[in-house]
Amino acid sequence: MKDWAAPIIAAALFALLSPGTLFQMPGKNRPLDFMSMKTNIAAIIVHTVLYGLLLILFLVILNIHLYV
Repeated sequence: MKDWAAPIIAAALFALLSPGTLFQMPGKNRPLDFMSMKTNIAAIIVHTVLYGLLLILFLVILNIHLYV
């Protein structure tokens, strides 16, 4: 059996944490913009760090597995 947790969690986090889709932190005019569909370099860096930290949390610290 293959462990599908890593690709599923990574794809879900990538879709949810893409800057501008659900939220953008920091925003253009405010600290947090919702569904602005725009981005800047600061938001890309913040979302990349959040993505990495959440991926480490789910896969390394919590050791989540999904066997299909």
